[in-house]
Amino acid sequence: MDWPKIVGRNVRRLRRQRGFTQEQLAFEAELDLTYIGGIERGKRNPSLLVMARIAEALSVSLPKLLAD
Repeated sequence: MDWPKIVGRNVRRLRRQRGFTQEQLAFEAELDLTYIGGIERGKRNPSLLVMARIAEALSVSLPKLLAD
């Protein structure tokens, strides 16, 4: 399985469902905007801490980011 792509696809889908821009998500998760873009493209391999911050910013459980 290509976990960075799965996580990226889920982050993008959940972000759009909530009507967030990448910039808004980056602000809420206290991450750099370009880092969020890299995650969504599957080019970054975020740590557990980063995924937890994103999940919290999106008001979802961490397993939702990992769902295939």
